[in-house]
Amino acid sequence: MNILQIASLMIVLAATFGAINYLFLRLPSAIGILVVAFVVSLAILGLDAMIPTLTIAEEVRAVVQSLDFSDALLEGMLGLLLFAGALHVKTSDLRAQWMPVLLMATLGVALSTTIVGVGFSWITGMPLLVALVFGALISPTDPVAVLGVLREAKLPKALETKIAGESLFNDGVGYVVYLILVGLAFSAGAGHGEAEAHGAGGGLADAAQLFFQEAVGGAVLGLALGWLVFRVMRRIDDYPLEVLITLALAFGGYELAVALHVSAPIMAVTAGLLIGDVGTKHGMSEETRKYVEAFWKLVDEILNAVLFLMIGIEVFAVAFTMDTFTSGVLAIGLALVARLAAVAIPVLMLKPFTGFSRGTIPIMTWGGLKGGISVALALSLPESEWKATILAATYVVVLFSIIVQGLTVAKLAARVGREPELM
Repeated sequence: MNILQIASLMIVLAATFGAINYLFLRLPSAIGILVVAFVVSLAILGLDAMIPTLTIAEEVRAVVQSLDFSDALLEGMLGLLLFAGALHVKTSDLRAQWMPVLLMATLGVALSTTIVGVGFSWITGMPLLVALVFGALISPTDPVAVLGVLREAKLPKALETKIAGESLFNDGVGYVVYLILVGLAFSAGAGHGEAEAHGAGGGLADAAQLFFQEAVGGAVLGLALGWLVFRVMRRIDDYPLEVLITLALAFGGYELAVALHVSAPIMAVTAGLLIGDVGTKHGMSEETRKYVEAFWKLVDEILNAVLFLMIGIEVFAVAFTMDTFTSGVLAIGLALVARLAAVAIPVLMLKPFTGFSRGTIPIMTWGGLKGGISVALALSLPESEWKATILAATYVVVLFSIIVQGLTVAKLAARVGREPELM
């Protein structure tokens, strides 16, 4: 299948499953599409198991594997999704919460990676360094899933900013940590070829240099490109052209970051924050602002639907056995404990100096959803005896996170997180 046929198939399936969800399930749109896709996938697998001569599952599996989920997300959709999410987070709100966001996106990711890695090594018997790779890919919260839930939860503004800001930045930080650990754990190869290209397999000094280069370089590039685009848009008053310029920034900036070996996710977030705040205030007319916001909201919704569809059908790429499934179920508990530590420790460290909304720890723990990024990183791992275990565990954790946590976090917020005037 060529790229146009693949894109057409994904859009048709997303629209069909979205309509089924709207008419019958009435779940939140993206989660409903994932549920329908997963149920249909299981039905195909079950039918194929009962009537092996049909070979439907093999044909569908071949199509799913041809999609290359990892490349489609990490080198295609991710930049647009992060840029769209960052457009709606105001830097003025983020500045007021910068310390909790910074600690959770750095210290929190480190704590979570360590807890999950040590625990998963003990559960499965895999080498600690390989288990830490699993910890790194499962620790970041998925901004696509998290920001979608925020629309339903109606949280206090300060708490909403903490959750949104952390999910945008810990994604980039977690990706850098993943590249470093993959380079250390698999010296013969690296996920997506990047860690080896950066020389991440050379030891801790190279790892520290890579982290600085990726994280700081991505932020600097995003600010530079965002500022350049802002200066250009100030001189233009033509909303179709200005929408096109923001699209060029998201696409071109992401690919430039990849070429320069800096963090493309962090670039997309910082550029989106700058355009979404400074750009909309001082570089766009009111008409342009409405079109830009509407365009990127639509892009976000469509790509979100396609991404959750792809997660649902990726079950065909996962080789489940009783051992790998059991490891995945146990990994759910590990991921939740690690998430609790990633939230609670920074909050307790900062509590003497700053105030926190009611229910911050339980809401941010339960609302720290995992998503497509974790699955894509697991799929991109070098081939090894442990890849199947990591991929299966990742898929189980992500499905639980999106379906169970995603459908209940708004109710949790209503019980413990609303300010008195919102209850």
